[in-house]
Amino acid sequence: MSGVEVITFGCRLNTYESEVMRAEAEKAGLNNAILVNTCAVTGEAVRQARQAIRRARRDNPNARIIVTGCAAQTEKQTFAEMTEVDAVLGNEEKLKSTSYRALPDFGVSAEEKLRVNDIMSVRATAPQMIRHIDGHVRAFIQVQNGCDHRCTFCIIPYGRGNSRSVPMGAVVDQARNLTESGYREIVLTGVDATSYGADLPGAPTLGLLAKTLLKQIPEIRRLRLSSIDSIEADRHLMDLIADEPRFMPHLHLSLQHGDDMILKRMKRRHSRAGAMRFIEDVRRLRPETSFGADMIAGFPTETEEMFANAVGLAQEADIAHLHVFPYSPRPGTPAARMPQLDRGLIKERAARLRAVGQRLHQAHLDKMVGTRQWLLVENNGLAHTENFTLVATPGLRPRELVQVAITGHNGKHLDMQLLAADAA
Repeated sequence: MSGVEVITFGCRLNTYESEVMRAEAEKAGLNNAILVNTCAVTGEAVRQARQAIRRARRDNPNARIIVTGCAAQTEKQTFAEMTEVDAVLGNEEKLKSTSYRALPDFGVSAEEKLRVNDIMSVRATAPQMIRHIDGHVRAFIQVQNGCDHRCTFCIIPYGRGNSRSVPMGAVVDQARNLTESGYREIVLTGVDATSYGADLPGAPTLGLLAKTLLKQIPEIRRLRLSSIDSIEADRHLMDLIADEPRFMPHLHLSLQHGDDMILKRMKRRHSRAGAMRFIEDVRRLRPETSFGADMIAGFPTETEEMFANAVGLAQEADIAHLHVFPYSPRPGTPAARMPQLDRGLIKERAARLRAVGQRLHQAHLDKMVGTRQWLLVENNGLAHTENFTLVATPGLRPRELVQVAITGHNGKHLDMQLLAADAA
């Protein structure tokens, strides 16, 4: 191989940062290299990264393999001891061209491979200017990094550090760059995006940032948020939901569970009732809004009754896009020291919750049939509606905005008939 290849795991923030990594590595003159941007959210994510590294070495025996990302930050020794790995960079180091100029020689010891500093010492998130995100028609912009909360199951703050925000002006500049490059949809992303601005002068909020972007850059046709914590939703965000058609009617919520005792043991800040109140408020303001949510099955001490409350919340909230995670103990987190459930029971409950999510998704697809929708066509013959429902778009050109009639579905995506295209 030649050039720089990037293998990305995990969240949309990682997708964004992978483009920054590629640009910085190329700026440093790196060649014949594979950058692996890892995720640490579950033990399975770490296993998949290790598997990908071994495969990359088999397929590219002479390439340099550089591992970075959250798992590299939290489990640096694990990756440094892999013979397939040539260097391990921390989450801060991966974004700097100097890191790629100062790589160790081949065949060094595990300790010499390490370029991982204390992430908790990082106090600011520098804006990263990119004009292209490989393989995507939606553009992601990092507005925030890190997290000040310490949910008992979560290792991510130890991989990302404390919360820090990108100044609003830098976010506006990045959004303008991307719209000038032809992107019609912008997605604001971060580790805890709704905490945006607390560390900036004047403490602007994520809602105010989104309002400012849409006001200052009329070329943005669609604006989304990657994931939010409902308890941090501010009045500016609610204004956008109610009044701004360019703000897309889809919100992905970090719910995690539906039982108040488990939520307390997770150290979440919302209650079941609070989450439902937010969902009801949003639907009152904008009835077409669809919701996605992350939920964990099999958290330590979860009883069958508590699990039933999680299932009940997913159903009551009518979650159209449910992401289910079987609980995975992460070393160093408080939940890993709590009384654990049997792994078989955890997997069984996760399967049951996924089945509920599948039924909810089918019902959502059924409701979409017969409606008219605007789509942004993507690169793989698919598109998303404004409320983030997948549609098959055979024969349509990527980046086109089109209006369609929804004619049916196959259980996974909607089918459509073209009505009009927006060439603007």
